[in-house]
Amino acid sequence: MHNDQSMQRLHPGKTGARAEKNYFEDRGQVGQTEGEPKKGRLDSQAILLLIVHTLFGCANALSGTFVGVYLWKAKNDFTLIGWFTLATHLTMAITFWLAGKWVKEHNKMNCLRIGVAVSAVFYMLVLWLGANSIHYFVWLGMVQGISAGLFWVAFNVVYFEVTDPDNRDRFNGTVGLLGSGAGIFAPWISGFLIVKLGGVAGYRLIFSISLGIFLAGVVISFFLKKRKVQGRYEWMFPIRCLKQNETPWKRVSLALVFQGVREGVFGFMIALLVYISTSSEASLGNFVLITSAVSLVSFWAVGRFIKPRFRKISMLIGATMVVAIIVPFFWSVGWSTLLIFGLGAALFFPMYSVPMVSAVFDLIGSTEESAKQREEYVVLRELSLNVGRVCGVLLFISVISWNKDPLVVSVLLLVIGSSPLFSWFFMRKQLSVIKS
Repeated sequence: MHNDQSMQRLHPGKTGARAEKNYFEDRGQVGQTEGEPKKGRLDSQAILLLIVHTLFGCANALSGTFVGVYLWKAKNDFTLIGWFTLATHLTMAITFWLAGKWVKEHNKMNCLRIGVAVSAVFYMLVLWLGANSIHYFVWLGMVQGISAGLFWVAFNVVYFEVTDPDNRDRFNGTVGLLGSGAGIFAPWISGFLIVKLGGVAGYRLIFSISLGIFLAGVVISFFLKKRKVQGRYEWMFPIRCLKQNETPWKRVSLALVFQGVREGVFGFMIALLVYISTSSEASLGNFVLITSAVSLVSFWAVGRFIKPRFRKISMLIGATMVVAIIVPFFWSVGWSTLLIFGLGAALFFPMYSVPMVSAVFDLIGSTEESAKQREEYVVLRELSLNVGRVCGVLLFISVISWNKDPLVVSVLLLVIGSSPLFSWFFMRKQLSVIKS
């Protein structure tokens, strides 16, 4: 950070990393002002946010990996699970848009805490309904969507406020590293317990453990400082922004839509295919353990070594490889090909995702004016992602309802899984913009 205090005021027209820092320094919301950590380091608030994120991710990794399997065992129906996922993403999108006003004008930390609490409610409902959950899959999907919408809209705004372009790649890499760490042990433990205790008792135990972890996340969140609020929430901002002629958000939003297409389907389909091919929750736990271990190393390396000037080539390599690893599915969709896919995705997906996330949030902070409307931009980002997720799931439901032949499924996975290449295409110009 520049030593001249006069350079830390607001300067109309300033752009890039300096504009973002100026805006938050003027309001006392930048972590770097507290003890002045070295450039690129994470401050105490960023670390606390990482802990809350990790607990949220750990609880979801413990139980969320098996929600699709739980529904599948009640009724062997891909379409039903697709509708459950669709309800989740549609509700998430609406929640993001509505909760944007909360985080903009009121207490964003309470929004984050309620998001964690509603996740706990989701697993309480699953425990309470038991085998009858299959009859309420749409409502359960909506509860899950509300929890995700509340948590992520608040998390992403606070994440933007406690990081800057100097440490954003490091934060994103650490998020992935800790998430992978949780993914190594949580699903493996869940799979072991489900097999050891028997289906119903095992699921009941892991869902109960998730409840406790969510509650711990709520407690830890109270150590995060209350964030300042400013301005009025603009409800129609996404439409107004995308109507502008020269805005880079047109390209970026399309990139996010294509990113969401893959996330919407692969988020539940791969775990389900592993279970179907092995008929064992323990095997699914082992699969996640192995792939998460590789992902942990990859996220660490990307966060450590991929600098802003390397984002464009990193994202291209990552996008190309996560498409290439789908090809073995044309030979078979069994344990070996799924493991090859899982290891490949764990290795290369961070090269695609970390530059994508960092570049989008750098764009939000590119000018002081856009930093002021960070909540609206976060909502625009998430709406774009959820449009993609909904489109991906609708395509999945349509094709699976028509034909469940293995070759058709493989073609469908390749088509949906190729979307990262389109994300790179629309992001390539923005990835070339190096903030300084």
